[in-house]
Amino acid sequence: MEDKIEKSYRFSKNFYDDALTQNKWWSRLYFKLVWGGVDDNEIARKVLSWIPDDFGGKMLDVPVGTAVFTAEKYKRMGKADIIGLDYSQDMLDRARFRFSENGITNIKTMQGDVGAMPFDDDSFDYILCMNGLHVFPDKDKAHSEILRTLKQGGELLACFYIAGEQKIADLLAKTVLTRMGWFTPPFDSANDVRRRLEPYYEILDFNIEGAMLYFRAKKR
Repeated sequence: MEDKIEKSYRFSKNFYDDALTQNKWWSRLYFKLVWGGVDDNEIARKVLSWIPDDFGGKMLDVPVGTAVFTAEKYKRMGKADIIGLDYSQDMLDRARFRFSENGITNIKTMQGDVGAMPFDDDSFDYILCMNGLHVFPDKDKAHSEILRTLKQGGELLACFYIAGEQKIADLLAKTVLTRMGWFTPPFDSANDVRRRLEPYYEILDFNIEGAMLYFRAKKR
C-alpha cells in the first residue's frame, strides 16, 4: 500500500499544487462538481489562522506535502521549531525547494510514516494534519501516534475528506482516487471523527464544508 501511495504522489507532483489551489480551470470545475464548491485555499487559511504567527514552541506538520498552503504562514513563524514529515520523497523535495526559495530556515523536513513516528511522547504543542487523514493507510495507528506525540493541552489541527456528505465525492474516492493511491479506505464520516476525538480531546472547532471537514481539538 505504501509503495502505491508513493508512486501516486510521484505521478501527480507536476499538477498536485494546481489541483489543490484551483489555479486551473479544470481544478476549479473539479472542486465545484465533486466537492460541493469547497475552496481548499480558504479552508487552509482558516486552519492556519488557529496558530499564532508569534508561536515559539514545537510543531509537527504531517503530511507536509509540497508546502503550497503553509510556506507563507511559516515565513511569519520565525520563532517556531517546526518538523515537516511526509512519506513521499517527491513531496518533500518540492517542500524543501519552496522553503529554501522563501528563506524559511526553522523547519526540518524528514521522510517517515505517520503510523510509526520517530518522536518522543508529548513532543509537540501543535500537530497540523492537512489533507492527510483520508490518505493514511492505517488510520487507527495514525490517530494513536498523533495523540502520543502531542503534549497535554496541545492542539491537533486538521482538514480532510470525509464520507457521507457528497455522493459524487464518495463515489470518486472509492473508485478513481483509491485506485490511483491518492486516497486510502476505509474513510471516516463526521460522526466517526467525533468518536475518535471525544475521549481524548476537547473539540474547539468542528466544521463541514462540502465533503471536507476541518477541526481544532485540544488534548485533554
